[in-house]
Amino acid sequence: MSANKGRVRGAVLAAGRAIVVSVASLAGSITLFVCVVLSLVLVPLGVGLLTTPYVLELVRRHANRRRLLAVTWSDVRIPVPYRSLPKDARTGFSGQARRTALMLKDPATWRDIQWLLIDMTAGYVVATLAAGLLIYPLEGFVLAAGLWRVFTDNRYWYGFVPVDSQATGLAAAALGAALFATGVLVSERLLRLHFVIARTMLAPTQEEELVRRIDRLTETRHEAVDTAASELRRIERDLHDGAQARLVAMGMSLGTVEALIEKDPAQAKKLLAMARESSAEALSELRDLVRGIHPPVLAERGLADAVRALALRLPFESEVAAELDGRMDAAVESAAYFAVSETLTNAAKHSGADRVRVDIRHEDSTLRVCVTDNGRGGATIGGGSGLSGIERRLGTFDGIMAVSSPAGGPTMVTMEIPCELS
Repeated sequence: MSANKGRVRGAVLAAGRAIVVSVASLAGSITLFVCVVLSLVLVPLGVGLLTTPYVLELVRRHANRRRLLAVTWSDVRIPVPYRSLPKDARTGFSGQARRTALMLKDPATWRDIQWLLIDMTAGYVVATLAAGLLIYPLEGFVLAAGLWRVFTDNRYWYGFVPVDSQATGLAAAALGAALFATGVLVSERLLRLHFVIARTMLAPTQEEELVRRIDRLTETRHEAVDTAASELRRIERDLHDGAQARLVAMGMSLGTVEALIEKDPAQAKKLLAMARESSAEALSELRDLVRGIHPPVLAERGLADAVRALALRLPFESEVAAELDGRMDAAVESAAYFAVSETLTNAAKHSGADRVRVDIRHEDSTLRVCVTDNGRGGATIGGGSGLSGIERRLGTFDGIMAVSSPAGGPTMVTMEIPCELS
């Protein structure tokens, strides 16, 4: 019984979402298609050079909105294939003209335009059918309840049923019940079909995906080299300014002790005590340095326990939930660990949170880590924020990161890295 209620509830929710999508397909796609055609026609006159970038930007926002609804409502993922535009292609007439040319050379632009045509026709029909199968039956029930009396003089057709009496009204209700039952079974599938149709038009081709992957690998390779060089400089700086300086000072103190041990034993003892403190501090700094390179707990016990050890050092309440059935590659494990470490550090420094939760799972050959805090929100990727560095670190392994941080919180940082467990 509860399963049937859940199925009906899901179908009704899908019908409501289908209404939203059908309105967007009809009104939004038709309007944007007309604007695109008019703007392109005006390009030879010069006016289109100014209007086309803005119109195409609206088309991209419309398509990206559909991508978001697809993954949110039906778990249909549609990659974003647009080429990046140079910063100088945004100002002045020449910049707008160059921007127009670059956008029109992008194959994704023409697929967006083709998708507008499909969306206002096939996409609209499928979405409307998903909603209509649950809405149209209401008319049959109302006719059986007594509305048929209005049509005693003029026969009214409900589907293929002519309604002019109580008997035919009940037949209309039976047809409505059959349509409703069909809608319960297929509405969610029809909504998903709508998004699948969009994916066939909006997703990049295999050739484009290969080019994007090559470009991404080239970019992440350079970033990985730069990151490694930066890490080496940091290690060298920490050794020079920290442990090395303390060891040099300790050596000098021991040399002084050697000269004073017979002449001034009391002063020699003081210097020995200072040397012992310096050695303890140098050892502590070396341990911190080693932990920053590759924490022993990560190597010995894996990602879940290493993250739990991180959470214990936070200045506020923390919770770690992990479901891992094995170990992943050491490089991936290290990247995930330091990504979580930087995320928690950002939360401790900037969020004003008093509670954080870390969820670690491995599903569908993908490691998913979600860090949620109850801070003030407002976190964004870019602008030199620490989140940009995390995104670059994950990108080396084809990983991605998404940030949800509305003003007032909470902040949720989701990281995904493709990998297998051993």
